[in-house]
Amino acid sequence: MMINKRAVIYPKDIVCLTGRSERYAQIMMHKARAYVNKEPHQFVTVSDFALFSGIPEEVIRKYML
Repeated sequence: MMINKRAVIYPKDIVCLTGRSERYAQIMMHKARAYVNKEPHQFVTVSDFALFSGIPEEVIRKYML
């Protein structure tokens, strides 16, 4: 089994996690970035998105491509 060591999350990961559209995932990324007070050029980490969404990091990592 391949171990996923990526620290950042992308819209495609959110699509797999939620089953929603890519546009929805982009909006969620924007909201998560604002929630953790990051600038538009900064990456959203898995822990940032977990904090924003309330989904445990372990669950998010299972759905990451």
